[in-house]
Amino acid sequence: MPRPAPAAALVSIIIPTYNEAEGIVALLHHLRRAGTATDAAVEIIVADSPGNDATAARARQAGARVVACPRKGRAAQLNHGARQATGSILYFLHADSLPPVGFLADIRRTVAAGYGCGCFRLAFDMPHWFLRAHAWFTRFDVALARFGDQSLFVERTIFEQAGGYREDLLILEDQEITRRLRRLTRLRVLPGPIITSARKYRENGVFRLQAAFYLLTGLYYLGVGQFTLLRVYRALIRQDKL
Repeated sequence: MPRPAPAAALVSIIIPTYNEAEGIVALLHHLRRAGTATDAAVEIIVADSPGNDATAARARQAGARVVACPRKGRAAQLNHGARQATGSILYFLHADSLPPVGFLADIRRTVAAGYGCGCFRLAFDMPHWFLRAHAWFTRFDVALARFGDQSLFVERTIFEQAGGYREDLLILEDQEITRRLRRLTRLRVLPGPIITSARKYRENGVFRLQAAFYLLTGLYYLGVGQFTLLRVYRALIRQDKL
């Protein structure tokens, strides 16, 4: 039975950043075009881990609220941003991913229909057949097809009940939290798609990078510790910020 929800439930968009000055302004301008400019019930929070560029200053100039995070790490930054947020719906978004036009209305309708969390299907900004095939599988509601670049929306009460992101996880924190959220609520994959940057694939090679991701995911499910996973990540993936 659909639950009644206000048509304009406040949505808090939380974006973790570290040295994202090059792309943060483009993302914030895209969000305005995609619906935030005409929606009074939305706030944009940039959860910044101070680096050596002008991410925070550029985000403020573009109209976002910037909060400095005491700890670097995506999980810690997302949790810190959530604590500063005031919305009843939290929307966690990577700095290099562009949600579809009308995404706010899509999120609110989905929550009102009884889904406590969800994400969008994935697409890449690179026309490579393998990336198209990889993105095609994100339409399925299975744990292995959940990636952080798809973004994540969740009702605040459910996020708090789940305990937020696990800050001891250095990688795969997005996939881990969706498994816990599923125990508390229904998850829906919206058609979207959300367009994410393929910059890591360009820097590392499509097949090389995807093989590294498959290896890391397999090791994670085998119970390999985070520090070992991080060493493997750094050894295999070039030009990264971890």
